[in-house]
Amino acid sequence: MNHSANALLPRLVRLGAAVAVLALTWWAVSKGFRQGHVLPGPLQAASAFFGALASKAFWDHFFASALRVILAMTAAWVVAFPLGILMGSHKKLDAWLAPLVFLTYPIPKIVLLPVVLLLFGLGDFSKVFLIALIVGYQVLVAVRDGVAGLNPKYVDSVRTLGGGPWPLFRHVFLPAALPYGFTALRLGTGTGIAVLFFVESFATSRGLGYLIMDAWGRLHYGDMIMGILGMSLLGAALFETIEVLEKTLCRWQGARRRA
Repeated sequence: MNHSANALLPRLVRLGAAVAVLALTWWAVSKGFRQGHVLPGPLQAASAFFGALASKAFWDHFFASALRVILAMTAAWVVAFPLGILMGSHKKLDAWLAPLVFLTYPIPKIVLLPVVLLLFGLGDFSKVFLIALIVGYQVLVAVRDGVAGLNPKYVDSVRTLGGGPWPLFRHVFLPAALPYGFTALRLGTGTGIAVLFFVESFATSRGLGYLIMDAWGRLHYGDMIMGILGMSLLGAALFETIEVLEKTLCRWQGARRRA
């Protein structure tokens, strides 16, 4: 108990220092634009944001955005994670699929938005599909490279003991792939939230991206900042959730660091 408290205290101090630096920077920027008459200061924004937490309208936008990005990241993981393991562990399959992946990986997927909207319409499926496509590539490449770089002695040791495809997957490839997959998913959170804002900025009437752009168009900068803080909260919640999942499912990583 004391160890947990001692470990938590420095983290809270660092978090408080980071918040203070961001608040000071925000205050300086807001004062630099027409003496604070355009952008609200950090205290005003925080007051408006905490007030919005009691508003049903805010949570309608928040949960609409959360549902889209969670569905997209789940779909990205379900497709890209096993495919990355297959490519990394089967050289013949990788020889055929790797050129296709690495030819299309550098293409900025956001430019495909008009095509996606043309094919799938203006509904939520198009938004979820595009976010999943972008995050999925990050997971696929990271997992594929992580499994491909695995020391062959681990595979040979399981095969020597008579292990077939399932023991190899369970005891070798899956543990090797999970840390890479979670790292890619965690880093992909920022990308996913950025794409979410972009796809919600038009052809929709619900979501934090819509809330931000609608407030900007109405010159209501308080609501705009409120939406930005809401999207930041969503990104932070996703990031922390993925980190907790990684610590839970990859416990050997923590033991290795402590050793």
